[in-house]
Amino acid sequence: MKENIAILGGTFNPIHYGHLRTAEEVRELCGLHSIFFVPVNIPPHKYTQTLAPVEDRLRMIELAIRDNPFFVLSRMEIKRGGTSYTLDTVRELTEQGYRVSIITGTDQFNSIATWHRYEELFRHADFVVIKRAGYPVKKPGECLPVELAEKFWYDKAVDAYMNSFNHRVTYIDTTLLDISSSDIRRRIRQGLSVKYLLPPEVEEYINTKGLYRE
Repeated sequence: MKENIAILGGTFNPIHYGHLRTAEEVRELCGLHSIFFVPVNIPPHKYTQTLAPVEDRLRMIELAIRDNPFFVLSRMEIKRGGTSYTLDTVRELTEQGYRVSIITGTDQFNSIATWHRYEELFRHADFVVIKRAGYPVKKPGECLPVELAEKFWYDKAVDAYMNSFNHRVTYIDTTLLDISSSDIRRRIRQGLSVKYLLPPEVEEYINTKGLYRE
């Protein structure tokens, strides 16, 4: 039997309570074995000028998740090098025997057609879409081209949109923690407090290393 996991990708620059609480609620609500935190090497959609060094981002994730046995740090995109694409990660994990769900927000899912080879993702993975304030909930038929959208239907029994590849798109509500890494970086640059926005171990690491000061 395949182990059901979800991947939460991103720059984690830095990781914060919004990431952690979302991951915990998705794991619980979807009955998953583990959540893999997958920091990108080079993000395809974001500028990299403000990225902390890779080893610092990895260490902050380690500190943030070390007390949760269901959370796993994956270095696969870092090791792969180059621009990080979700499809490559999904393929690698499915080859290892996992059934993979991709955690994303409505802000990102609504523009899924801009993702690298997004059509193939629906053949290989499930999606868990988190409702985000300020972004409407768009169903597959609203954000996918007709030929792909036609492969989806709503299954009331599982409260999800199934597709002909035996994968699903599930929309869930999680506790809204409107925290952003960019706002944390701004606060640090301005000498403002970031207490209660991220784990104290991560805050201490940032202070010790002098990250995000400029």
